[in-house]
Amino acid sequence: MLRLTLVGLLMLLLSGCDSGDNEPLKIVFTGDVLLDRGVASTIEKIGVEALFDGVRSVFDDADEVVINLECPLANKETPVNKKYIFRADTSCASRLRRAGVTIANMANNHTVDQGTAGLESTAAALQNAGIQTLGYGENIEPLVLHKKGVDVALFASCPLPIENWINGKGISQAGIPDLGMAIRDYRKKNPKAKIIIVLHWGVEMQTSPSPRQQIEARQLIAAGADAIVGHHPHVVQPAQVINGRTVWFSIGNFVFDQHFPESRKAQMACLEIYSDTIICQTRNVAIVGNCPKLEEE
Repeated sequence: MLRLTLVGLLMLLLSGCDSGDNEPLKIVFTGDVLLDRGVASTIEKIGVEALFDGVRSVFDDADEVVINLECPLANKETPVNKKYIFRADTSCASRLRRAGVTIANMANNHTVDQGTAGLESTAAALQNAGIQTLGYGENIEPLVLHKKGVDVALFASCPLPIENWINGKGISQAGIPDLGMAIRDYRKKNPKAKIIIVLHWGVEMQTSPSPRQQIEARQLIAAGADAIVGHHPHVVQPAQVINGRTVWFSIGNFVFDQHFPESRKAQMACLEIYSDTIICQTRNVAIVGNCPKLEEE
């Protein structure tokens, strides 16, 4: 059984839940997954599936595993004009699925690296492999999950400016006010559902959330969010409990090739979602050889 962190313990105490009455929907969220650059060399040696061997026990215990896919999957190069441009082969999608990934967040600033064609190729490859896409499309539409009376709506957005426009179906770039309105509307129509927000936000390499992020987190919690999972800074930022709701401002990288000491630390946000409460746990991860490995507890 996963050991509760202080955040998880606070959530449990605040909820007063007897979790034995029903079976939870277990969702694991990870940070940035890059399959290009230095990670591509690792893949050549060990394959995609083995990248996740160090966290296999957590993946196997979950109903859903949500990664932030930090590169497009496209067999043809159609790069946009920007500094850092990533791409991986579409065959990686089926390998990610075999590794246990079930949902891929596309609302970030790198899934557009190969333009519209690359974005569409990524979505098609993931869906054909049996991986659901999150944050794909300009409308603020949640991905809805169900399990034995538990309903969960996953909203995602990249409220950051991106370096190139996308023609056609893009990614969710809803600002905090629009996202808050969408959450309020969904909450009114689905009062019993749990709402989780995945945000690609913040300032790179900053180990603390900005004052603006803290204000925005409170706004989204007030709008009806039950938890927020953030990434983009490439480093871990401290989680907070706001009005009984957990906010992971940044869980850092996950599969990545950066060598800054703080970029080699990561987290997984593990949620056990019941019909009447959410138990939040944090698992600490060390990135070794570009691969995540659970830290000893």
